[in-house]
Amino acid sequence: MNCDTCTSASCNACASGADAGTGNTGIGVEEPVPQSAIGHPPSAIPPEPQSKHFTSTRNACKLCTPLGACLVYRGVEGCIPFLHGSQGCSTYIRRYLISHFREPMDIASSNFHEDSAIFGGSKNFSQGAMNITRQYQPQLIGAATTCLTETIGEDMPRLLHEMREQHGDTVAPMVHVSTPSYRGTHVDGFHATVKALVEQLGQGGPATGAVNLFPGMVSTADLRHLKEIMADFGLPYTLLPDYSESMDGETWAQYEKIQSGGTPLAAVVATGSAQASIEFGRTLGDSSAGTALQTKFNVPRHLLGLPMGIRETDVFFNLLAKLSGREIPLKYQRERGRLVDSLIDAHKYIFEKRAIVYGDEDLVVGLTAFLCEIGVTPVLCATGARGKHLDAAIHAATPYVPSETLIKEGLDFAETAEVAPDLKPDFLIGSSKGYKISRSLNVPLIRVGFPIHDRIGGQRVLHLGYRGAQELYDRIVNALLEAKQDHSTIAYSYL
Repeated sequence: MNCDTCTSASCNACASGADAGTGNTGIGVEEPVPQSAIGHPPSAIPPEPQSKHFTSTRNACKLCTPLGACLVYRGVEGCIPFLHGSQGCSTYIRRYLISHFREPMDIASSNFHEDSAIFGGSKNFSQGAMNITRQYQPQLIGAATTCLTETIGEDMPRLLHEMREQHGDTVAPMVHVSTPSYRGTHVDGFHATVKALVEQLGQGGPATGAVNLFPGMVSTADLRHLKEIMADFGLPYTLLPDYSESMDGETWAQYEKIQSGGTPLAAVVATGSAQASIEFGRTLGDSSAGTALQTKFNVPRHLLGLPMGIRETDVFFNLLAKLSGREIPLKYQRERGRLVDSLIDAHKYIFEKRAIVYGDEDLVVGLTAFLCEIGVTPVLCATGARGKHLDAAIHAATPYVPSETLIKEGLDFAETAEVAPDLKPDFLIGSSKGYKISRSLNVPLIRVGFPIHDRIGGQRVLHLGYRGAQELYDRIVNALLEAKQDHSTIAYSYL
């Protein structure tokens, strides 16, 4: 039987039922944890067909909603994630994040048991917050609900009010967000938590001239590159979240209860007085951090696609030039020029190759736009989300989507494995969860996004900007060249 947030019956956290004692900060009484659709133009989307062998979701292309919340909280300075639910949820999420980022990850849990599920977990929640405050002395506690607490109808505003009435300022400040996994994906949890932070902490005031940058769920290398870009344009900024150091830091000389790094709380508070907000995510819609700040504090919102490839990166850099009143720095003009030159150099190796693209919605949009730029046919663009925005977002990002491209939401990897042979892809591009399919087809897998569990450095894959496009292009071309060499009877050393 699954845990209350997991979509897989084989989840290690569900099977183990209890933490192995490697950083899970469960509190209270410990207990065992109880055991496709083809895209069409947005004007006429038909009911989603199923594969002929489809029975139920077997290996979904998405993860638990609270996972995204925990990652955002680790991107805020001095913040500890706190899941209100069963201990298996925090164990499962910790395992996934640690395997990708290769960093310690503490997630507190209110440790629901049978009584809590029936009568509510207010006592567990209050005691957990007190224990976290005593043990970690955090600047902020980031609370997130799970399926179990949402299913029983736990009244979180009441719990927070009662806790403050009882304990006052002896408990660390707290932000909370609703993240049941039956409503959305890990990326939905990510965006909801960023929104909750600015809604509950953001304040207005005299204009600071700073720019809020909400990048979405990108890699630590992407975050560092974005900070470099903003600095080169001379723009003061608030990057939220920023886990570039807290989830990809140096070796410690001394043990740190809470990893250093993250967006300062003062910067989060000041988001309401920024000159503008930039959000990455063509599928975001109107419920986001940028929208909340625009509605509450009149901070102008600029919604862009992930700056992947030339076209989308041009839009981002042109906006920064407008906001800063400066020309695009020469080093980025040269990066763009080298990228264009490399596209010419390797065009003969990659033109009209076929690819299956899968992953988070906005990552799929960005990858598809980039593949279309370089002459690759994306035969399948798929995501585990069901937001009904993927088709429109892809066509908005690039006018060059081939007519044969299939756009699918609610991706199941088992179902994808059934249809993949007929699509005849030359490579797959997505997370490490697609490896079994690429192996069965004997084609390369270009690992991007999250999670990457079978390689070292997955957290440092650069996707964004001209520099990210250059690295991604080189990886794709070299993977195809390597496959050609490996499959040849002649040991070519010159191609």
